[in-house]
Amino acid sequence: MNNTIEDLELYGLSNSDISVDLGKRFKIYRIALNLTQKEVSEQSGVSVMTLVRFESGEFGSIGLNKFIALMRALQLLENIADVIPDMPESLYDKRSIRNQRQRASKRKNEKQYSKR
Repeated sequence: MNNTIEDLELYGLSNSDISVDLGKRFKIYRIALNLTQKEVSEQSGVSVMTLVRFESGEFGSIGLNKFIALMRALQLLENIADVIPDMPESLYDKRSIRNQRQRASKRKNEKQYSKR
C-alpha cells in the first residue's frame, strides 16, 4: 500500500516519513514542470546530489534555507505561508499592540523549579 500524507493521520507519521513524502511530492511537481534536477539545482543553488537525496528520501532532512530555495525554483513559494498560517483574529488578544505578549508564560511547575 502506497501511503501518502493524505492517507494517514499526520501525527502518526514520523518526521522522516513526512520528509520522504515531501521529497516525493517535490519530484512530482518538478517532473510536471518539465524541469531536470540539474535545472532546479542551478536555479536554487542546491547541489544535484542534495536534490537527488531529498527526492528519493535518502536524505532525512534538508535545511530550511535549502527547502525554501527549492520551493522558489519550482515557483511554489506561495505555499510556504501555509506551513505556519497567520493566527486567526479570534485568537488574538484584543489588547493594544504594545501590550501583546512577546513570549509564553512559565507553567506553574516550571516556576517552582526555577526558584530552587
